[in-house]
Amino acid sequence: MAELRGTTKGPVLTRWFGSENLHTLEVYEELGGYTVGFESFREDADATPLFKGLPDDRCQSPHWGYVVSGSVVFRYSDREETYEGGDAYYAPPGHIPVVTAGTEVIEFSPTEEYGRTMEVLAKNLAAVAAN
Repeated sequence: MAELRGTTKGPVLTRWFGSENLHTLEVYEELGGYTVGFESFREDADATPLFKGLPDDRCQSPHWGYVVSGSVVFRYSDREETYEGGDAYYAPPGHIPVVTAGTEVIEFSPTEEYGRTMEVLAKNLAAVAAN
């Protein structure tokens, strides 16, 4: 189930993902061709199934970000990179994010590339929610 609510500062998307009860709170704003995301994860989350259908079944948008708390792992075909609270990161296209419960990140992504990737994620999320 996904719910989209508007606020005076932008859209807030609250998602529940499958039986894992993945619950994220995400707030996004577009600034000068970039989407800025403030994301908070209440449960461990492996986004692998959400990227199915993209090239190599991986995220096709680059991201620059800052881990406020918790940790995020970016899985690539040939390596993994781990970032923890206080770390800044760059994740080029071709990754899958995996986060731990309590993780909060601030992330900057080119709006065009991010939008194309999110279209596929939205379809996959809807399919998972329907099951």
